[in-house]
Amino acid sequence: MLVDRAKTFGDRVSIGQGAREFTYRDLLSNSARIASELLGGTIDLDERRVALLCPDGIEFAISQWGIWRAGGVCIPLSSSATQSELEYLLLDSSPQYVLTQQKYSGRLQPICDRLGVVLVMLEDAVKSELVDLPEVDSKRNAMILYTSGTTNRPKGVVTTHRNIEAQIQSLVSAWDWCQEDHIPLFLPLHHIHGIINVLSCALWCGARIDALGSFELPMILSRIADKTYSLFMAVPTIYVRLIQEIEMAETNVRTEWIEGFSAMRLMVSGSAALPASVHLHWTNLTGQVLLERYGMTEIGMAISNPLAGERRPGSVGIALPSVDVRLKSESGIVIDSENVPGEIQVRGPSVFQEYWNQSEATLESFDVEWFRTGDMAVLEKGYYRIMGRLSVDIIKSGGYKLSALEIEDILLQHPQILQCAVVGMPDETWGEMVATAVVIRNGETMDVAALRNWCRDRLSPYKIPKVVKSVDELPRNAMGKVLKNAVKSLFL
Repeated sequence: MLVDRAKTFGDRVSIGQGAREFTYRDLLSNSARIASELLGGTIDLDERRVALLCPDGIEFAISQWGIWRAGGVCIPLSSSATQSELEYLLLDSSPQYVLTQQKYSGRLQPICDRLGVVLVMLEDAVKSELVDLPEVDSKRNAMILYTSGTTNRPKGVVTTHRNIEAQIQSLVSAWDWCQEDHIPLFLPLHHIHGIINVLSCALWCGARIDALGSFELPMILSRIADKTYSLFMAVPTIYVRLIQEIEMAETNVRTEWIEGFSAMRLMVSGSAALPASVHLHWTNLTGQVLLERYGMTEIGMAISNPLAGERRPGSVGIALPSVDVRLKSESGIVIDSENVPGEIQVRGPSVFQEYWNQSEATLESFDVEWFRTGDMAVLEKGYYRIMGRLSVDIIKSGGYKLSALEIEDILLQHPQILQCAVVGMPDETWGEMVATAVVIRNGETMDVAALRNWCRDRLSPYKIPKVVKSVDELPRNAMGKVLKNAVKSLFL
């Protein structure tokens, strides 16, 4: 477990947060006191659930470890969640405790009172007297992470300590994590990207984390200029923002930033599709070739471009160590050849156990031992390329299966388009027609006829959008709502 490995790192700095530094020894001592408080005189929480709401940094790390060391199951909550969302998550997961800080108690106390959940203050827990802690088997449940709920209400994804260890070890092996690594953490810690890919991988190896709380450009770029970091992990939208900031900067500042990014040994993009145009733009600007990977809450990371070898724009690479990946057609045939689209299915020790209290949904999500991701992909020259979600990003038009992500990637190459979203809209003739909403660069105008002509040189006729709207011009009807929600999702 992470806790056992931390004992070998002693006084190495684990997390820097503002002016404060915390060693691995600090992690162990503080998490032991939190575990002692949660045990409350019992020997073992025995997989009782503990919800967690605290800042994304040292407080989260010691709290998560404390829950685990007491034998509990950690349920991370988002500080940006609404009251109704928090109540749903607590009602669904039925925790015994909610562990939080005083500043969040006003939001949580009324909900906990209604549901009969005990609210535990982190400020008090870290002062608890130490007691003997239980031995926790790796087969036991460790965490429930809630999915984003894009197709239904959020579902609780249950993973064991063994699942989490497999997810960590796969990435540590593939990306050569080591003690000397130093990484900024600005990704939220109620999401697998921040929890596993950054926080857990770093702490597994004895590396150092700078917990920044949120993505603040001036502070991050200042540290980049100082060549502070060896690794950097972010979502595509952040890379777009960084490109814009770098290109607007004065020459001397711009040079410092570029040199800082160039000095890193690895930069990773994930959690959403990285447009090939952004991938290439970043490389041309900084000399860094981004490593794109593919994963989900249910499986951790499953596919990745290689650390050493070609990192191909528009592709997510090959299966990670200890992960099996296959494609399966809608007719149920396992696809062995290239250039044939199919659903991504995954198996291995990193795959989750079940959806909390949803046995039917769990059963439907597996093809015997293979988890059905719901994502379509195609294998091209040995690398997987994501086409999109089966129900959202695959447009069935005139007998063709079109990838909305592929069309978006082409549209983003247009000089006047800053962002766009492509969806399929019902059409009597085509079944679905290709529709897009675009965000136009400041000061630019968009001529729809000229855009279609531009598309004809780059897209097959059946892929050219039949409906094009600026986000500012979207009508208040069904199509407008679909497109507006699609574009809105790009910036979340």
